[in-house]
Amino acid sequence: MAVNWGLDDKVALVTGAGSGIGKAAAILLAQNGVCVGAVAHKKEDAYKVAQEIEQTGGKVLPLTADISNPEEIEAAVEKLASHWKRIDILFANAGINGVWAPLEKLAPEDWDKTMNTNLKGTFLTVKYTVPHLKKQGGSIIVTSSVNGTRMFSNTGATAYATSKAGQVAFTKMIALELAKHRVRANVICPGAIETSIHENTEKRDLEKEEEPVEFPEGKIPLTDGKPGSPEQVARLVLFLASDASDLITGTEIWIDGAESLLQG
Repeated sequence: MAVNWGLDDKVALVTGAGSGIGKAAAILLAQNGVCVGAVAHKKEDAYKVAQEIEQTGGKVLPLTADISNPEEIEAAVEKLASHWKRIDILFANAGINGVWAPLEKLAPEDWDKTMNTNLKGTFLTVKYTVPHLKKQGGSIIVTSSVNGTRMFSNTGATAYATSKAGQVAFTKMIALELAKHRVRANVICPGAIETSIHENTEKRDLEKEEEPVEFPEGKIPLTDGKPGSPEQVARLVLFLASDASDLITGTEIWIDGAESLLQG
């Protein structure tokens, strides 16, 4: 039986759409008939991905917002809703790695920045999108991580892992709250993926804190150590956004080639 994606003319808000997983998901959703609101932190990134989508005949609206800023993300949501008169899908994907450091070297402002972007930013994005999703039902997909959910061996990633664990709890809470409105909420937990997120990672004084562990055949068993691609994660997003996953909600899905099972 052929899969019925049920995505034609649906409207999606995708945060972190300027690069990596968000960009790959925005492109794939558009290729499958979705009208995409592509949110990026920088205007030029939003317009660049929008241009790529338009060149292949997709429908897209470039949007700019800092997801940790209530006014900015609310304005982006309302602009998208006004443009296409509905929102059916939310891919709350934007986030940062932040500072990775031993506890005594982790400044309060470092902790706050990671929490404000990853956890508060997810809350704000969902908060302002939910009223539109409730009108006809829809799907929320949140990007968490293997860190803080099934893997706890990345020394110094305390703030990051805590924010990612919080996203899982948040998603499960809203899945039950929104079920009566036919809004599904799920969370994906990628492992090592070829993205630019490591460019915003600052590691401090970790040499003495890390446990010396070696994986001679590679850290990702399924691929002999090769990291996954944004496109592989985008296919999971497509599935969770579509009618093919219409009974799945409140669920975390790891997409990491068994990396977290090995390193957990």
